[in-house]
This record gives sequence, structure tokens and C-alpha cells, in this order.
Amino acid sequence: MATPLFAPFLILLLFSPSSAHAQQIGTLTPELHPRFPTQQCTSSGICTTKQTSLVTDALSRHFHSISDPSVSCASADFLSNPSLCDPNDPASCAANCALEGIEYGGIGVSAVGSAVTLRQYLFDGVEYRAVSPRVYLLAEDGENYEPLALLGQELAVDVDVSGLPCGMNSAVYLSEMDLSGSRSESNPAGAGYGTGYCDAQCFRTAPWINGMPNLNSSGACCNEMDIWEANSRANSFTPHTCSSPGSFLCSSEAECGKGAPGVCDKDGCGLNTFNLGSPSFYGLGLDIDSSNPFTIVTQFLTNDAGELSEIKRLYIQNGQVTPNTAETTDSRFDGISYEGSITEDFCAAKNSSDYLRLGGMKGMGEALARGMVLVFSLWNSEGDFMSWLDGLPSNGPCNATEGDPALIRAQVPDVSVTFSNVRWGEIGSTFSMSGGVKEEGAVTGPDIVTDAAVAVENRGTRVNVVTGPVLGLAVIFAFMASA
Repeated sequence: MATPLFAPFLILLLFSPSSAHAQQIGTLTPELHPRFPTQQCTSSGICTTKQTSLVTDALSRHFHSISDPSVSCASADFLSNPSLCDPNDPASCAANCALEGIEYGGIGVSAVGSAVTLRQYLFDGVEYRAVSPRVYLLAEDGENYEPLALLGQELAVDVDVSGLPCGMNSAVYLSEMDLSGSRSESNPAGAGYGTGYCDAQCFRTAPWINGMPNLNSSGACCNEMDIWEANSRANSFTPHTCSSPGSFLCSSEAECGKGAPGVCDKDGCGLNTFNLGSPSFYGLGLDIDSSNPFTIVTQFLTNDAGELSEIKRLYIQNGQVTPNTAETTDSRFDGISYEGSITEDFCAAKNSSDYLRLGGMKGMGEALARGMVLVFSLWNSEGDFMSWLDGLPSNGPCNATEGDPALIRAQVPDVSVTFSNVRWGEIGSTFSMSGGVKEEGAVTGPDIVTDAAVAVENRGTRVNVVTGPVLGLAVIFAFMASA
């Protein structure tokens, strides 16, 4: 499930405004993308470092009236004022607004080398305020999103969720956003300012959509692959399919909602080991010990026809490679071969009807082949306390009130997650088996050899720190601990 943040979704407009009526790029605050190098790997054991960076969502920033920067263009005061935003002329609204750069430390984002830490709350001198950061991976040009085409490949991410209690959701996911951020005459900012967001939830609450006000409660939908939604107590991974490729419009409650004729699968076909009857596999002090960092590897395996057939999860911790547990007490899987991964049979046994109706594994694989955008976020939910992820009795060990954001803010406001060492490539290429257990199938990998310059990005200042081999998880967290 994607973060429910106001975001500029794609809308298909029946006019093409001139650049004179475009949303403006502001001049009050410069945009300095935190550097976040990633690696693309091959089965020969070589990983090439890409000088990628991060960008936050457009409507996480100062988006203001040009005539009065104190007036937010996302506010009702602006959108309901015909002198600023004429509902009969949306292009005039855009011409009156500017989208600014942002200071990333002020939204809880801190990038160091190949690691990024996201914080849910920041202290403003009086109280802790929620910031719920969400960032996207930018390509080396800094103007477009990095495309991850992962069909028949794998993605590895090192994670530290030890500081996340019940009710928090640290997310890593893929969205089939337009790589330019749907840049256009009406939206010159594009991906460099975090525009173009879409996901399978088809949220209709975005006040602006790609440089134009969303005056008809539209939403933008696209295929979504939730690689990781987790805190220290529970986790899940979930594919969500949609009826069309890329980012597209839904325009009614029925189209944007659940079930037919909904155009996207909101519920997905998720795998949560606690939910399936293995409560001792993941958590504090358990088989995968969430009190310490570990690596998640997600493999997108194909059949002989080249179609997605299996989404497989591996964990690497203390030199040990552990496939996702296949232990289950769920009788729905008695008649299938369940091996701890997501397959078409698994989704059918779960009755993930919308996922299957909208393409299932084949459809998800086609989206992965086209290329998707990598997203990192941290959030919590006042509406349901995140019980769908970690709540008793079915999804995790958390009671009915532990995930209340008011309790989190009062008791443990310094909640954060760190993601690092992002790498992707051919199956078995992103991790080393040294000291691990070699399994049959698609779980082995050669030693990774790479040379890279690792840089620190802190509030827009780049400082060279290390030149030489990137040694992995232990080095990253040792460096952060000493900083």
C-alpha cells in the first residue's frame, strides 16, 4: 500500500496550455538533490556504481501563489478564489503558482554515502511534528527518474528497522510512473521536482495534478510493486496490477475504487509470514532479527515463456542467506506447492481476485519489464493504526492501540528507518554467498567487486569521504555510528 500523501498525479487534459500558463519553477529555495549512489550488477560479479540521487514529492514542498508566497496553491483559500484560480480556466491557476526547491533535512531525509535515513517526526522547538517523507530515485542526469526494469532480475536493499515500533510503515516500492515525471508545457518542473506520482491506490485527493489543479477529483493509477512494507514487528511484500500500462486516469468512484469496474487492484496479492502462521520467523530477536540490520533480496523469476512466474524473497543477516519461510498453517495452501513466495497459484488460493482480474503475475511482469521507479517512504496512519500490517490477531503481534500515532509521537518520537546499498541486476548478482548457506535455484550470487567514490550529502553539501571498495552493510552502519 503506497503512502497516502498528496501528490501530483497524471491527468489527461482536453487542452494544451502554452508555457505562459505553465506552473512556474520557484526561485526562493534552490533544489539540491541528496546524492544516493546505487549499483547495477551483472552475473559476472561486477557492479557498476550509478551516481543517482533522491527527490521528494512535488506537494511535499512549498507550492505557493506567485503574488503572495504565504498562500499555498494547494489550499482551499487558493483553489476557491476565482481571482487566483478561475475554475473555468485551469491554466490561469498554474500561471499563478510556483513550485520551490526544498531543504531535505527539514523533511526528515538525511543521505550519507549509499544510505538514506528517513524520520517520521522532527522537533520544531515546541513539539514534534510529522513529516512522513517520501522520495524517488533520480537518474544520473538529475532530471528524470531512474528506470528499474526488473523482470528476470533481482533487487537488494539493506534495511535497519530496529527503531520502528508497531504502527510505523517503512516502505520500498516500485511505481510505473512516467520517467520524466510527466514533464510537459504545463509542468516544466518534471521529475527533478518530484512530479508525476501514481500508484495502484488511485488516490483522488491530490489538489494538483502535473501542473494543473485537480478540479474534478480525478486520480492517477499505475502498476505498483510493494517490495517492503515493515516495522520491527511485521513485514509484507505485495504486487498490485492495473488495467493499462504506465500512468493513466481514473475519473469516478467506481473506476478508482475496489472491485470491478475498478481499474487497479488496491488490495494486492500480499505475503505476510505472521499472517500465514509463522509468527516466529520475523521480528525482534527472531529468525530474522529486526533489532539488527539485514538485507532483503527480491527476485522476479520467469518461466520458459519469459513471463513472471514467481516473486521470491531472501534475507541476508550475519553472513547467512535465508529464504522466506514456507511454514504456514493456512489450509488454503494445502492443495498447492507453497514455497514461501508469490505465484499465480498462491494468489488464486488467497482469492486475490482483483489482482488476477487485472493481469496477475503476467501483468505485473510486463510492468517490471517496461521499467518502474523506486520509491522510499516512512509513514503511520491515524485511521487504522497500521493494523492491516502488524495488528493482532492476524497480521502481527501489535495490540489495538500500539500503532496510534499519538502514542508513537509521545513515547518514541525519534522513529526512523535507514535504507542503504541499493543494487539490482541479474539473478544472483547483487549479493555474496561468502559465509552463507548455498541454496539450490536462484538464490546464489558471486562475490561483488566494485570501485566507487562514496559521497556524503547533508543538507545540500557534498563532501568526498571514501574512495575504494564499497564493502557493504557493516561499513555503512559503522560509518554512520561514528558520524
